Amino acid sequence: MRCQWQSLLRILPDRLRESIDRLGKHDLQEMRLRVGQDVELVRASGQTFVPVKITADDFTYIVNMATQYSPWAATSSYKGFITAPGGHRIGLCGATVNHKGEVSGFQNIYSLCIRVARDIPGIGKSAISIAGSFLIIGRPGAGKTTLLRDIVRQISDHNVLQIVVIDEREELFPVWDSQFAFPTGRHTDVLSGCPKKEGIDMALRCMRPNIIAVDEITSAADCDSLLQAGWCGVRLIATAHAGSIQELYSRPVYRPILESRLFDQIVVLEQDKSWHVEEVCSRC
Repeated sequence: MRCQWQSLLRILPDRLRESIDRLGKHDLQEMRLRVGQDVELVRASGQTFVPVKITADDFTYIVNMATQYSPWAATSSYKGFITAPGGHRIGLCGATVNHKGEVSGFQNIYSLCIRVARDIPGIGKSAISIAGSFLIIGRPGAGKTTLLRDIVRQISDHNVLQIVVIDEREELFPVWDSQFAFPTGRHTDVLSGCPKKEGIDMALRCMRPNIIAVDEITSAADCDSLLQAGWCGVRLIATAHAGSIQELYSRPVYRPILESRLFDQIVVLEQDKSWHVEEVCSRC
């Protein structure tokens, strides 16, 4: 298992670093910080609390360090998250600023959820044999991004297929110190921070991919982008939030890509990190 641990510690206030390093270095999954409360650590071995009361100044420090004081790097905050160096995702919760009925930013932050990015080489090795396009589903936090990252790497290293990754949130293959934090594979090209629609168009037009991979299909616009890329002679690999096949088919946002048979198979990821494959056609 690999993790850009030092990059995580660097965004934390000094008074938190020693405790977080000691308690969470090997199995920390996420860190929850709430104003006026102790720090909650969610670890593989269970939950732990660090007796340090969080202040609004702590939130300001973390956000500034995570974005490196760059408004450009903080542009995703209106969506409720920031991707920190090393691929760690920071979820934001607080008082939003709204413009014409849509969230445009945050006025005050009351809590943060920092999800630790860890790379697990080998978990996607058996997915090399999956034919056609496929969709990876699982509950939030189940490890969809981690599985997709290794599937891309395994296919890239064991085939001569060219893969373009549209890494909109910069979590699949984050850049740290001018290089990728995790190995990408020999035949992988990455478009970082690029919206899915523009990235897919660019990949098809300029990169001649055999496979296009994207993470977290969450909206009708994401589904439309994939449908535009479908049946162009390119395989697609993507992830989506759903705890089961039944939940996937119950969500209207996914109906167009399921009814169109855009994906040949569905990889169902369980909470224990095991997964199995189901045919899309058997459910339509």
